[in-house]
Amino acid sequence: MNSLREGRSAMKGPRIRALGSIAALWLGTGCLLAVLVRAASAQGNLAPGTVLSRENWQLAEGLLPPEILQHYREGHYQNPIIDWPEGVYRWDPRFVAATESNRGRYTISPEGTILEVATGKQPPFIYGLPFPQIDPAKDSNAAIKILWNFNYQYWNEGSSHNLVRLVWVRPKGVDREATQDVYFQYYDGQDPEYQLPNPNNFSMQFVAVATSPADLHGTASLTWRYRDPNKRDSNWAYVPALRRVRAVSPANRSDGFLGSDMSQDDGPFFDGKPEDFTWSFVKEAETLRIVDPESFQGLPERYWLPEGGWRTVWANDKVVGFQFPDWRGIAWAPVRAALAKRKVWVIEGVPKDRYYLYGRIELYIDKETYQGAWNRKFGWNGEHINTLQVVAYQRDKNRRPTDGKDEYQWSSHFSFQCAENVKLNRATVAGLVPAGKDIPNDRRVRFAASFFDSATLNRFGK
Repeated sequence: MNSLREGRSAMKGPRIRALGSIAALWLGTGCLLAVLVRAASAQGNLAPGTVLSRENWQLAEGLLPPEILQHYREGHYQNPIIDWPEGVYRWDPRFVAATESNRGRYTISPEGTILEVATGKQPPFIYGLPFPQIDPAKDSNAAIKILWNFNYQYWNEGSSHNLVRLVWVRPKGVDREATQDVYFQYYDGQDPEYQLPNPNNFSMQFVAVATSPADLHGTASLTWRYRDPNKRDSNWAYVPALRRVRAVSPANRSDGFLGSDMSQDDGPFFDGKPEDFTWSFVKEAETLRIVDPESFQGLPERYWLPEGGWRTVWANDKVVGFQFPDWRGIAWAPVRAALAKRKVWVIEGVPKDRYYLYGRIELYIDKETYQGAWNRKFGWNGEHINTLQVVAYQRDKNRRPTDGKDEYQWSSHFSFQCAENVKLNRATVAGLVPAGKDIPNDRRVRFAASFFDSATLNRFGK
């Protein structure tokens, strides 16, 4: 990353509340865009305030992956453009300082692991981006350094607990859905005060439990990921019909989770182990990417949990096409989202495991924020199969009530993760909130050391 600085948003406005129809959504978005718009300097310019649709899709040629551009050309998607200039992203000043102190401190091993230059060993913990300066023209390891920076900016958001909907979607509506109770614990990259004892040298631990529908209730999975590049993930699953915990091959992480088009290696954008792939740099580019427009207006509703950690409350649960009765596009379209033009790195990963489902993965990663944009997957024969589409956010500052310390987090008002199977014309959408009050949507939470073990799978499965 060439520069990190705490940005100041010049874009404020009223929050968009719960909306019951597309008309109401566009009225609310229109109020927001009145604040965000820069006047177009010439007719036909894809400027902030423009709505990209089937009427003007040509303006986005070269700025979107072909399969996404096709959605605008055919009227499947329709989204406003907002302005997201460089320099307004609100980095935590402590994270910025740590990133600068990492300059020249780390290198990459032949396996792809981060090593300390001074010792030649893997550091036990890293805070900040490990690679503040990346020059793809001079560095053969640029691609994997970009990926490690993506990981460390994401891990800095903290361990998490979310109750979310996983929805199987066809072009005209929903096939089925499940509710998942999901827990992630990260051992690296967080603010040092959240650093955990790590005698087993974990990178992360993960638990997911299906709470509905009835035929999936109690189905659970557990993952331990190790920082050792030569130690493969440990994975287990609990299947209620068998009433037992069974080990699962790490190669299965590329398979569809619960038969969906989204895999465990998708995670928040890409959750594979970096060392399990051979990475190469493809190009620098500009792309239009999906963003939360409300993220640039102001703070979401968020409060400090009694046991520690932040819970974000999303008052409006409508995000995608099938949730709006008068929507006429494709059912998984990110109706509530906007698009912003951003500079990205494009990198490519080829799995070292020939049993991995995909033969090549292409990742678009923001050059400034290191948030992911597009994750395109190809078969071993080169055929394009799947594109994961995710939303990006501004950050906001929250004051911890226990001690007055400021913490910086994504200013999220909704989530959108969509794994589109372009070959079979269907998709899986994750991150939508289920019905109910006080739904877990938590970051920087703490879990007991014993939570991520097989006993937890048995307990949840009963």
